[in-house]
Amino acid sequence: MSLERVVRSYYAVPMCRNIRSLHNYEPPASEAEIREAALQYVRKISGSTKPSQANAQAFERAVEDVALASARLLDGLVTSAPPKNRELEAAKRRERAAQRFAA
Repeated sequence: MSLERVVRSYYAVPMCRNIRSLHNYEPPASEAEIREAALQYVRKISGSTKPSQANAQAFERAVEDVALASARLLDGLVTSAPPKNRELEAAKRRERAAQRFAA
């Protein structure tokens, strides 16, 4: 399989539902939101919500590294779209969840 095809298929896969977009919101994502997203990511890829004492330092270092990389990414992104409204986007997520889990 060509690299171009791998990259194309990689980006076609939907994101994990628990990891939310932080780009282009008003007000911008806070350091706490970025850290929470980094923690979710590290938990997901490590398969552990709470690391053992032996892995705690590596886990925390990974969270900090991912948070720094995420903050750099968000700072570097540009868009011509108007900023999204947090409350409106949250309401949309709740509506989608209600439809998805309706009995």
